[in-house]
Amino acid sequence: MATKTFKEIPNTLPVFDKKKGLEFGVYSLGEHLVNPHNNELLSAKERINQIKEMAILSEQAGVDVFMLGESHQDGFISQAHAVILGAIVEATNQIKISSGATIVSTSDPVRIYENFATLDLLSNGRIELVGGRASRIGLFKLLGYDLNNYEELFEEKFDLLLQLNQNEQINWEGKFRAALDDAKILPRPLNNHLPIWRAVGGGESSAVKAGNAAVPMNIAMLGGPVSIFKRSIDVYRSAAKMAGYDESLLPVATGGLFYIAKDTNTALREFYPHVNNGILKANGQGFPKQAFAHARDPKSVMNIGEVNQVIEKIIYQHEEFGHQRYMAQLDFGGVPFNKIMENIDILGNKVLPAVRKYTAKK
Repeated sequence: MATKTFKEIPNTLPVFDKKKGLEFGVYSLGEHLVNPHNNELLSAKERINQIKEMAILSEQAGVDVFMLGESHQDGFISQAHAVILGAIVEATNQIKISSGATIVSTSDPVRIYENFATLDLLSNGRIELVGGRASRIGLFKLLGYDLNNYEELFEEKFDLLLQLNQNEQINWEGKFRAALDDAKILPRPLNNHLPIWRAVGGGESSAVKAGNAAVPMNIAMLGGPVSIFKRSIDVYRSAAKMAGYDESLLPVATGGLFYIAKDTNTALREFYPHVNNGILKANGQGFPKQAFAHARDPKSVMNIGEVNQVIEKIIYQHEEFGHQRYMAQLDFGGVPFNKIMENIDILGNKVLPAVRKYTAKK
């Protein structure tokens, strides 16, 4: 039987140590919200420094990746996320640093690439970039973009970003940006390319596009059963295979709510007001308690509970998804810093050793 010939996958994929097992990360959306337990609000300076300290503690705990999102409305402090990532780069030495996500739709891909290539040089090659479309749409009006072009803006600009990553000099013409005529894009990253992921919110159409382009997929999981998100991951790999790529080489990262306490009841009681707080700010409706209680289910994507329960859920998710990275969102909705520190400590001392032991390739 003839050996199947695959299309060449772009040489921009992130590198994973299979002997180490599932990569683990900590990520923040950069929220700046009151603590619903006491209605206290940190100053902007305190919250930015807190995010920086989260990254430092994550590195000390042996976490593989730290990720910070971008947002441009009330309730967030990460409008200039690349600037904050620059401070984190200077304060750390080994941990990978990533955006999560950079809103490509309302930014110039050339400026994005210049910023992140510079960060990569400063970090000695530790930078990754996740390109997204924005689940919160206030920035379209703020930055002067037509929301009616939501999909078109992202697809055109994300494609240009990928082309910039592949080519130092480029000719390009599109609908939403001035043409590039033999434009030389500088500086180049340390290894000439950046790992660039596509952010997917669970919708299968976006997963298909990521697979068609052989781009690593970063999928956000707010809540629900594992089976829902497995469908999107399966669709992603199927699309890559149909497009002629070896889908087994394409990495998947998942991310979702993470909170550990002494027992499940305590974890749910402590964390729910924060999650409800964050969702209420986003959509004005909050997070239904019944839906949040689904975190008790071993097949829920919400990794909330006592430590052994969370470990078992993460391992189950890895068995179902076959993914390469999990990102824990543990500062959602104004979680106080002492609880963030506790969770990072538990993550490093108990969760990571158990998960790595199970998922590492011999």
